[in-house]
Amino acid sequence: MDIIGVGSVPVVIMNGFFTGAVMGLQLSRALATYGATGQIGQLVAITLVRELGPVLTAIMIAGRNGSGIASELGSMKVTEQIDAMRALGTDPIQKLVTPRLIATAVMLPLLTIVADFMGLFGGFVISMVLLNITAAQYWSTAWRALQYNDVVQGLLKPFAFAIVIALVGCYYGMNTTGGTQGVGRATTQAVVVAFIWIIVITFFIGRIFVNLG
Repeated sequence: MDIIGVGSVPVVIMNGFFTGAVMGLQLSRALATYGATGQIGQLVAITLVRELGPVLTAIMIAGRNGSGIASELGSMKVTEQIDAMRALGTDPIQKLVTPRLIATAVMLPLLTIVADFMGLFGGFVISMVLLNITAAQYWSTAWRALQYNDVVQGLLKPFAFAIVIALVGCYYGMNTTGGTQGVGRATTQAVVVAFIWIIVITFFIGRIFVNLG
């Protein structure tokens, strides 16, 4: 949890802040055309909490930690450490996979909350500087826009992403072959497959919640 969660906080904060800032920058121009700049908080909040916050945070963690899991376990596999664990009667799944899965499943939703808040703050900074929107106006529209459905969706997605990232990283790490070259190949495959699964899962979860809404 320390490596996956606490170690990822700085990059998640930076990613979240600038995502919200870029959204505020782009939306301000579009909304100014229709004279609806007061709604910028609402749009930033909904887009971040539903989609961009969970997806971008998951992609960041897949690139940072999913690759780390695959390379770490892959190195253990090619140096026969995992075989040695089995020979000593230790279950590698219990010892190596389970802790990484639990840690990712616990920390990714928390990191997503941090990213969402920083994104909202980034949007607030841009809207205050460029559009002269007051803090009360921005934050009230942002909070009012969020419904129970949005919050549940925004926390369910990172939980599902976390399971996929950890399992994909562990799978490719535990099945590494071909020495050090195989470790590099397994790491690349783990990251690419995790990215694909993140996009696929966000579509299906979004589809479910659209029907519920």
